[in-house]
Amino acid sequence: MYRLGVAVFFATTAFAQVPGPLTPEVHPPVTSYKCTTAGGCKPVSSSVVLDANYRWLHNVDGYTNCVTTGFNEEFCPDIETCAKTCSLEGVDYASYGIRTDGDSLTLNIYKTDPATNVTTLSSPRVYLLADDETYDHFKLLNQEFSFDVDVSKVPCGINGALYFSEMNDKGDKNELNTAGAKYGTGYCDAQCPTQNFIKGEANLNGTYGACCNEMDIWEANRAATAYTPHPCNANQVFACQGTECGGGDARYEGVCDKDGCDINPYRIGNKGYYGVGANFTVDTSRKFTVVTQFYTDDDTSEGTLTEIRRLYVQDGKVVQNAKVKVAGMDDYDSITDEFCASEKEVMGGTNHFAQLGGLKQMGEAIGRGMVLAMSIWDDAGSYMGWLDQDPFPADADPSAPGVGRGPCPTTGGRPAELIKNHPDSRVIFSNIRSGDIGSTYSNATVVPRWARRS
Repeated sequence: MYRLGVAVFFATTAFAQVPGPLTPEVHPPVTSYKCTTAGGCKPVSSSVVLDANYRWLHNVDGYTNCVTTGFNEEFCPDIETCAKTCSLEGVDYASYGIRTDGDSLTLNIYKTDPATNVTTLSSPRVYLLADDETYDHFKLLNQEFSFDVDVSKVPCGINGALYFSEMNDKGDKNELNTAGAKYGTGYCDAQCPTQNFIKGEANLNGTYGACCNEMDIWEANRAATAYTPHPCNANQVFACQGTECGGGDARYEGVCDKDGCDINPYRIGNKGYYGVGANFTVDTSRKFTVVTQFYTDDDTSEGTLTEIRRLYVQDGKVVQNAKVKVAGMDDYDSITDEFCASEKEVMGGTNHFAQLGGLKQMGEAIGRGMVLAMSIWDDAGSYMGWLDQDPFPADADPSAPGVGRGPCPTTGGRPAELIKNHPDSRVIFSNIRSGDIGSTYSNATVVPRWARRS
C-alpha cells in the first residue's frame, strides 16, 4: 500500500505477549465459504480477531500501560522481562465498530462515545480465523478469491481495504508470545511497519520493521479502487533494520516493493468505469462482487504465478476488468510482468517490482499461504491521494500519464474534515469465498490460457 509518511499512534495500545486477565477474548463469528467446481460452495465456521496493536497492553499485576510513547522501562528493561510482565487484553468488538452478521462483516472507521457524544478514530484491522488459535491460511495459486462489498459509505480519503499478508498462521506464537493469533499478533506487510513486538521479541528501541509479502486485493472507496501485489525478498515476517527497511531515500533498496504494481481503472484511463451512479460500469452506490483470479503457467497449484485477473459481478452480470487506455501502453486488462514493466516505463517510477522477482516472487508467497486482513483507515500523511486524487502528487503535471488516481480533489482527505463530515463511514464485506477458478461466483467465466496474454 503506497503511503507517504503515514503514522497512526495509539498512545495506550500496543502489541503484547501474555493474554490479559481482565476481559475475555470472544471472536465475532462470520461464515466464509470454500468452493470447488464439482461440489459448489460449502459454508465454513470462521471468525475475526482484532489486531493486537489496537488492544490495551498493561502490566500483568496492574493497570499501567507497558507502552505509551515508548516502552515502560520498569516493565520492559529487556526482551524476556517485557514478554512476561506485559499482558494483552481481550476487547469489546462492538466498541471498536466491528460487527458480524451471518457471512457479513461491518467495519466502522470512527466510534462515538454514547456518554459524551464525542466521535474518535477507531480504524479497526481484523484477521480471519480458521479456529480460535489459528489464522485461516489462504493458498490461492490456480485459485480465485471473491467477496461482496458495500463501499457506499466510504468517501474520498478513506480506504476500506481487504488484503493478504504473509503472516505466520499462529501469529508467531512462541515461548515469548503466548497470546498468538487468538489476540491478533504477528502483523507484517510490505511497508515494513515498526512494530513493538516482532516474533515475540520486544522492539525496545523501535529499531526494526516487520516486512513480509503483501497482496492488496482491494484498496478502495466509492470513488476509486486499486489492486496491487507487493513482493518482498522474505519468507513470512522479516525483521528489517536500516536500509533494508526501505525508508526515505532508501525506498528502492529495501527488501520489499513498497510501490507495488497496481491496476487502478481511473489511473489507466477509464474514468467512467468505477464510481457512484448508474452511469458507471461498476456502480459503487450499491453492493457488488469482486473476483480475483491467480493464474499459473501450467494451470496447477504447483505452477509459477503469471497473471492476476480481476472481474466484477453486479446485478447478475459479469463485468470484465477495465482495459488500459494510456498512450504508449497496450490494452492490458490484468496484472502480468509485462503490464508492470510497461506501466513503470510509461507512467514513471522504479521497477522495484521486477527487481524483487515480480509475479514469481509474489506467487511463491501465495503458494506458501497468506492471512486475510480487513481494515478501514484514513491517511494523515498523503490524505489517500495515491488512491483517489487527481493529480497525485498535487503539484504533478495533470497531463502526465498515471498521475490521476481518482476523481477526488487534492484538497480533500484531511482526517479532521472526514471525522466531522462523514462520522458514519463504514465498509461492509460479505460472502467471502475461495476455491477453484470459476467456482466462487454466479455466471462464472474461466478465461482459457490461449485467450490470455502470455
